[in-house]
Amino acid sequence: MRRGIGWMLIGVMSLVCLGFHDHALSATKGGRAMKIFSSAFKDGQKIPSKYTCDGEDISPPLEWESVPDGTRSLSLICDDPDAPMGTWVHWVVYDIPPDARKLGESTAPEREFASGMRQGKNGWSRIGYGGPCPPSGSHRYYFKLYALDAESGLKPGATKEQLLQAMRGHVLAETQLMGTYSRQR
Repeated sequence: MRRGIGWMLIGVMSLVCLGFHDHALSATKGGRAMKIFSSAFKDGQKIPSKYTCDGEDISPPLEWESVPDGTRSLSLICDDPDAPMGTWVHWVVYDIPPDARKLGESTAPEREFASGMRQGKNGWSRIGYGGPCPPSGSHRYYFKLYALDAESGLKPGATKEQLLQAMRGHVLAETQLMGTYSRQR
């Protein structure tokens, strides 16, 4: 009996140490996990200045594949965990139709699109994308895509925190693309 409890405790502790979440980290479709990528930069590589405050400050092109069955909407959050005052939000997009497979370059800073897709507020309290603009050093920028089993129920202009709360318990899969950027001075 003691041995069974010991193994159970080891299992619970393993889940805690691995950061067990109440939602899936990935799901497979046809044996493939959901994936996000960009034609502008590869995972872990530098984001071209065109997509930053040093360039045109437009959103990069993003594409994804292997969205799991049962997905009712997609959400995208781009943020910078290396910002000096805490994580800085660069983009909040939600209620992306489940059959969409990309966000084109230079997505307009509109609150709501005809497709039903909505954008929220970034760290500058503006709607839409705001590109990397680190005050110093090299920062990491995570484009996190979530497949959800429901629509958000949020009006246009929601914050990252509001979106995360609305997504709680509805995430079927998630994936991310990370790019880096440092300013030339």
